[in-house]
Amino acid sequence: MRSRMLGLALAAGLGVGALSAVPGSATADEPGKGPTSCQISSANHDLKHVIYLQFDNVHFTRDNPNVPSDLEQMPHLLSFLTGNGVLDDNHHTPLIAHTGNDILTSLTGLYGDRHGQAVSNSYRYFNPDGTTNSASSFAYWTDGVADNSVPTPSDSSYTMVTRGGKNTPAPWVPFTRAGCDVGAVSAANTILENTTVDIRKVFGADSPEAAEAKANPAKAQADFVGIGVHCAQGSALCAKGGASADLLPDEPGGYDGYQALFGARSVDPAITGGSAAVNSTAGTPITDPNGNPGFPGFDSMSAANSLGYVAQMQEAGVPVTFAYISDAHDRHVAPTGAYGPGEAGYVAQLKSYDDAFGAFFNRLAGDGITTANTLFVVTADENDHFVGGAPTPADCDGVTVPCSYQQIGEVNANAAGLLATQQGVTTKFTVHADSAPNFYLTGNPAQTDPSTRAFERAWSKVTAVNPITGRTDTVNAYEADRTEMQILHMVTADPARTPTFTSFADPNYYVYAGAPNCNAACVALGPAFAWNHGDFASDIDTTWLGMAGPGVRQLGVDGSVWSDHTDIRPTILALTGLRDDYTGDGRVLTEFLHPGYVADTPHYQQLATAYKQLNAGVGQFAAATLAASNRGMVSASPGDATYLATEAQLTALGAARDALAARIADALDSAAFGGHPLRGAEAMQLTCAAKALIAAAKALATS
Repeated sequence: MRSRMLGLALAAGLGVGALSAVPGSATADEPGKGPTSCQISSANHDLKHVIYLQFDNVHFTRDNPNVPSDLEQMPHLLSFLTGNGVLDDNHHTPLIAHTGNDILTSLTGLYGDRHGQAVSNSYRYFNPDGTTNSASSFAYWTDGVADNSVPTPSDSSYTMVTRGGKNTPAPWVPFTRAGCDVGAVSAANTILENTTVDIRKVFGADSPEAAEAKANPAKAQADFVGIGVHCAQGSALCAKGGASADLLPDEPGGYDGYQALFGARSVDPAITGGSAAVNSTAGTPITDPNGNPGFPGFDSMSAANSLGYVAQMQEAGVPVTFAYISDAHDRHVAPTGAYGPGEAGYVAQLKSYDDAFGAFFNRLAGDGITTANTLFVVTADENDHFVGGAPTPADCDGVTVPCSYQQIGEVNANAAGLLATQQGVTTKFTVHADSAPNFYLTGNPAQTDPSTRAFERAWSKVTAVNPITGRTDTVNAYEADRTEMQILHMVTADPARTPTFTSFADPNYYVYAGAPNCNAACVALGPAFAWNHGDFASDIDTTWLGMAGPGVRQLGVDGSVWSDHTDIRPTILALTGLRDDYTGDGRVLTEFLHPGYVADTPHYQQLATAYKQLNAGVGQFAAATLAASNRGMVSASPGDATYLATEAQLTALGAARDALAARIADALDSAAFGGHPLRGAEAMQLTCAAKALIAAAKALATS
């Protein structure tokens, strides 16, 4: 959650059985259950609603073996997913694993190189003079670079930029084109993210809304930020008033004549019948800290608040909703800070989340919104790595015996000070501070420039004494230069935002750039934050995905399918009978669905399995090339021969991967959405080619 906040600064119990098929459940033309024009039923099922929820850092796996995990402490949600559908605990993030990148990847089905936000939740961009500025990943979908520190950023690209330099296609479009209103509850970049650029962009610089934002930013946030509805043409909801043009100038196929409700001031009365506030699942009005009805802030989008908005939207005839739920392991009221697993406040917060889901499911069941007619998709943006000492008492389980921690907090490491004092390196640079820090060397030298290579070698040798363990750690785990970052889907069409290189650090460390000395401690415990993410590490990059509803098999917990965030989008579209205007980076998770969604499913699954390991940012190919990249970058052979040879091999492997991945993606997309079954010979040929490239990458990593 800390990363979400930094990015923004820069710019009742219900049993499982009650939600199984209900005779006489709602259809789309019943009052309050959705507009009659909404067409999201596939050929095989009568689907009327889609409810998509994405947590910020909520775990299925245990961070302490004695303490039940986050989902285990939310039995209403866990039992609902495992009893009615499937929970995939072999689900993965892209790189770098952060809220912005992960949510945007999930919503679009595209890796960061194709939606523009591979480095998040903020990123830096080079100015023409070789210096850098910082921008937020969180900006409305059509915004340019979100840097409020200057009147006009030197980088003129979209925040959401495709490989071709266009604005990334918006995730609500297939649904609104199908006649469905789409509700957005804090879901990244689908709503207004700030009270400056976004309000001027949507309402106009001389509008009353812009005047309010200038005079009373807190009130403007409650009124206009965080909540929205993208309306279908002819929507009765947008006809109630307060609608603005929903402009997507680069949308494939055009997007003219659509409107949206931006902000709670317009949305709340439209979905409540005139009330100024929506109620949480606990029945209390959702307000900001000053008591203003409307958006309470991203950090305050608890399960009760987010689910309250989702339920109200669904009841008001908004059949498709995308929502974000804030993390449960940070204190969201003063005094703020981080909880450790099993601490009393953490357990209490999870209990409140569980109560919210119990009330939510009970309320929806009363509305006739059930797994008989509703697709529920729930995931978490990433796992994260807990940084802290051992709990007291050692056998605490949190639920019956609370845990406490004398040492808690990420290990903050000043890269500039450590480089200067340990390696004698004072090269000027800036860094996107993170546990996966992105380094931007001033002047933007080439990756083969001697100054770049000397800096990379020096950083690979930096050590730190961990204040929790007392051990001396090497801070860097892996280095990736621009060649490897391209393989990892971290290089966008905007060259200004491409770092000089990325370091995937020891997950205990949060790397920043302070003074180029250690007069103040260069390594210290940061107790405000204790949950690191971004890194290339299994406990961060492995998360979970739950699905239940028409077309989804009842499998309980199933880890047999390796999936990642790009697969969510095509799976939803397959179940709803819709299609994007582009070929995404994911595949339909047919193993979790009833037959009939993809022709020649065995061939599809065989090829899709190989494709994920070839193309995913944390798949086998990526893991192998990252290991090879690190070995080459830290080398110091005469004439830099080892590095140059490794670069040539990685460049060739990357080009071959990109070409083959594009062929496979087209074949999978045609089989899933184009009515062109895969031929067995074609699937086998492409599968063998993918495996051969993976083997070549592994050979390079170990040679």
